[in-house]
Amino acid sequence: MAAATPQPTSRTRSWWGWGWTDAHPDDAECTAMGALLPGTLSRPLPVPRVRDLGIGRPAVEPPGSLAGLVTSDPADRAAHAMGKAYRDVVRALRGRPGRIPDLVARPADEQGVADLLDWAGDRQVAVVPYGGGSSVTGGVEYRGDAHRAVLSLDLTAMGRVLEVDAEGRAARIQAGTLGPSLEDQLRPHGLTLRHFPQSFEFSTLGGWLATRAGGHYATGRTHIDEFVQAMRVVTPAGTSASWRLPASGAGPSPDRLFLGSEGALGVITEAWVRLQERPRHKASAAVAFADFHAALRAVRALAQTDLSPANCRLLDAGEAALSGAARDGCAVLVLGFESADEPVTARLERAVAMARSYGGRYEGGGRPAGAAAGAPGGDEAVSAWRSAFLRMPYLRDGLARMGAVAETFETAATWDRIPGLIEAVRTEVGAAALKATGHPATVNCRLTHVYPDGAAPYFTVLAAGRAGDEVALWDDLKAVAGEVLHRHRATITHHHAVGRDHRPGYDRQRPEPFALALRAAKGALDPRGILNPGVLVD
Repeated sequence: MAAATPQPTSRTRSWWGWGWTDAHPDDAECTAMGALLPGTLSRPLPVPRVRDLGIGRPAVEPPGSLAGLVTSDPADRAAHAMGKAYRDVVRALRGRPGRIPDLVARPADEQGVADLLDWAGDRQVAVVPYGGGSSVTGGVEYRGDAHRAVLSLDLTAMGRVLEVDAEGRAARIQAGTLGPSLEDQLRPHGLTLRHFPQSFEFSTLGGWLATRAGGHYATGRTHIDEFVQAMRVVTPAGTSASWRLPASGAGPSPDRLFLGSEGALGVITEAWVRLQERPRHKASAAVAFADFHAALRAVRALAQTDLSPANCRLLDAGEAALSGAARDGCAVLVLGFESADEPVTARLERAVAMARSYGGRYEGGGRPAGAAAGAPGGDEAVSAWRSAFLRMPYLRDGLARMGAVAETFETAATWDRIPGLIEAVRTEVGAAALKATGHPATVNCRLTHVYPDGAAPYFTVLAAGRAGDEVALWDDLKAVAGEVLHRHRATITHHHAVGRDHRPGYDRQRPEPFALALRAAKGALDPRGILNPGVLVD
């Protein structure tokens, strides 16, 4: 059964920053935020304009047979030049966006993708697959000059749920389907994918698959991998189409080759994904901890039970204050449970009781016990965290306009390494920022996903910038962080992908025999080296 065609939105996406243009902080809000950080600018940098970039004519023109799929509009090209990382935002603000694609293509079907790849290979044109453009690791931009021209291959014209198998609770969905549209098309069937990364509003199914994105669930089905039944991928060497199966032991999985491949091996065009009934029962609570290490032990214990909370996010004191979840110097554990077929209150009560046994403080109604006067109650604390979670990328861009460093990075490690890893990141990144700027930095941490054997710490760095040199400063701080992660054998990324920014760490993390196999796969599937050059493998 096919779903309805999605309806477009009338709001305008920002070409240089996160999300919608009408949601960006204004100059007054930017100035107020900057006043809270020492060493920032006295007034915000102006919002950048496409016309100031001096975008020239494209280096190539498409043939007539493809002209209807391709545009050379300067605004469209500027919007596809970069992702949405801090360094991308700052480069746009400073008028240095890097190499802007010559053309943007929006194929409406798989044949269009194949035709564009054939043409690009013949003309030595680099092809950078593009979904919602929310990459924060340099995954959707071209760096270098080895190719004659650059084509940004935007998949969002392929944005439909093509087929729903209600009996098997699965759907065949085109890769360019944005998160909200995907859920809207599944809603009439009473089903949901329920994969909600922070970028949900501005990212696509294909992007989630290509980057092995982490989503809604803090435990259990944390990555998009768990939802994949089958995939179709167009490569310069042909189309790979895996069988739709509940499980298989027939050799290495073909889907695993393309999950996380970031467009370097092929262009994901559609996938069968596992669905579930929409939840009818939900419950949440916030538990306060005066001792962050006790909170870590509580979260580990929760992750090793069969309770399977949908949300199990631990905010350190700084992160809790930043999000408005607490203002008393305590860490806050945000818990949430959901189910389609049975009440979840008992599971929440068991989880809260376990947290209290590790020193957590809690009052009925979800309110953290002992919260300072004026601090939000439990339901309010959870709501405050959720609102801040969605608002934070916009505030980051506002701080960037004030010349500040405001960025995040994430990782994962086993439980035995987590406490030392968090402390080392806080200490060493903070010291590097102080040395580079002369001002103290804030380095906060939260756990976004937890497993029986480890967790995914997610760090926020707020620091003074260096006027005109903000990108280099952040790159230096990120390099310090990368060294800490490598020393603690923590992954260079848990769910943000490798892109170009994480290549040094990824090259050190992966085994050399695997790198050899990956290079061979690249050579076989993309013999002319046009697909997202520089990502994953050279």
